[in-house]
Amino acid sequence: MTIEQAGTGSGTGDGAGPPGGALPGGALLQAVFAGLGEGLYLTDRDGRISAVNPRAAELLGRPAETMLGADAHDLLHRAADGSVIPRSACSLWPVLERGLAVRGGCARFLCGTGHLLPVSWSVSPVLRDGRIRAAAVLFTDATEHLEAAGRRADQLAALERLADRLAAATEAGAMLARTPEADEALRRLGRLIVPRLAEWAAVDLRTGSEEVRRVAVVPPEGYSGDPAWEGPLPPVTESSGAPLARVLRGGEALLLGPDDIAACDDEPLADAHRELVSAFGATSVIIAPLRTARRILGALTVARTDPARPFDAAELALVEDLGRRAGLAVDGVRLSERRREVAETMQRQLLPPLPQAGRLGLAARYRPAPEGSAAGGDWYDVLTLADGATALVVGDVAGHDVQAAARMAQLSNMLRSIAWDRVEPPSLIVDRLENAVLAVGDPALATLVLARIEGPEEGPWQLHWASAGHPPPLLVTEDGRARYLESAQNVLVGVEWHDVGDRHDAIEPLPARSTVLLYTNGLVHAPGTGLDTGLDRLRRRAAALARRSVEGFCDELLEGAPPDGVDDIALLALRVPGPGDDS
Repeated sequence: MTIEQAGTGSGTGDGAGPPGGALPGGALLQAVFAGLGEGLYLTDRDGRISAVNPRAAELLGRPAETMLGADAHDLLHRAADGSVIPRSACSLWPVLERGLAVRGGCARFLCGTGHLLPVSWSVSPVLRDGRIRAAAVLFTDATEHLEAAGRRADQLAALERLADRLAAATEAGAMLARTPEADEALRRLGRLIVPRLAEWAAVDLRTGSEEVRRVAVVPPEGYSGDPAWEGPLPPVTESSGAPLARVLRGGEALLLGPDDIAACDDEPLADAHRELVSAFGATSVIIAPLRTARRILGALTVARTDPARPFDAAELALVEDLGRRAGLAVDGVRLSERRREVAETMQRQLLPPLPQAGRLGLAARYRPAPEGSAAGGDWYDVLTLADGATALVVGDVAGHDVQAAARMAQLSNMLRSIAWDRVEPPSLIVDRLENAVLAVGDPALATLVLARIEGPEEGPWQLHWASAGHPPPLLVTEDGRARYLESAQNVLVGVEWHDVGDRHDAIEPLPARSTVLLYTNGLVHAPGTGLDTGLDRLRRRAAALARRSVEGFCDELLEGAPPDGVDDIALLALRVPGPGDDS
């Protein structure tokens, strides 16, 4: 087989092959050229094709003789979109002009059929007598390589989408778990979804057997229309076949296309949902239930507005999972709220109304913890003892749940009975209380301050107290001086290893119009700060409130409690009258 060539020549350096198409070097070199498994064509110094091997003719879909003499760049070289590459950007010319071998990744050659052939190629100069005489262009079909690269890119994109979905699910789960308020958690979920997964999102909750409330709407970016989409929705009816109603009644998650979205259902809830879709636009919608194992709590709607990006089955599964996580989170929050309400009601019922204490002024306040099962072991009490003295108690049983509230009730009732039983120092009453607690067999660790207000009706009075591991009483005088009464500190109640009878008392005279404050540690403790910092803050604030009424004194102290506190608060204040003060 001879090489197809243009023109004739003597083979003496003009770039043309020998007459008759015989290659210099004989039959072996000619056989290599003809049998080469890759496409090969030669050009002269002007870039015109001078020889084409059979494989090149086959790949290009052009008879060899039709290519001989043609400008290789004009005939073959194309950009990926089919346009002609500027000659200045052609890789053939540096080879012909400077003798530089060039290798390329993926180019496009125009075939005789008009389609573009992806090729991998290399161009080498042909030298004779040290001069550039021609260029050899070797190329191979890169279609399979491109397809494999495309598959790898698709697989990588799929893995990236999967990783993003898993990250979204994980992030949503963590966010829902750490947000204690249901509506706010659902708003944050919407902001996580938009624009990461969808152009807009809405969350609807069932608030009764038929009632529905839209609690969160995250509109498309740049939306400037009516923002008032949240609030009550029409009821769910058994007859409605609208997608939202079907999901709220217990159906599976739905993937809706343009025809489904445009379908009309003459029912108020469907109309309300359609108004939202019309306002924001949608070409692909997913409605997923907020589900627990027992019931449907609501529905999550997410939508895209770009027709080229409809949701797929994997995204349907992701949104369904987000709905499940949101449902469990809402269910958990509602359960915590119910427990909180039960425990708080229980604790408030256990906190007694304050009695009249002669001319002494009394005020008390209680505030539940901001999170979790609010009720706990914090309590206050005021009672009149057998000898006519007034007793003040503030205590804290370990725990923040219904069980802690129950133990608090048990301890408070025990203390009432023991304190009224006989006249004795507070330390001995606390000892007898501890004996009773240990005898019950289910000891609860507790701290408390028990104080007697002693003195005749007209005064003066003194504070006779004992503390069992509790923050010290605070004494505030009328002129704005405040100090902690740190004597009479003893071990807390319920510790079995100490000797009963080791506790001791202290006595402090109470100046006219002074205030004694007993409190639990929720009033002084805040995360990230030490107890000393909280005590100093309370001392300074109480000093500034020395001339407030005892009611106002308590209100403002409670208002100034650490806003990020995690404990409930009980406080009890006693105001000593001055000469001529009314009771």
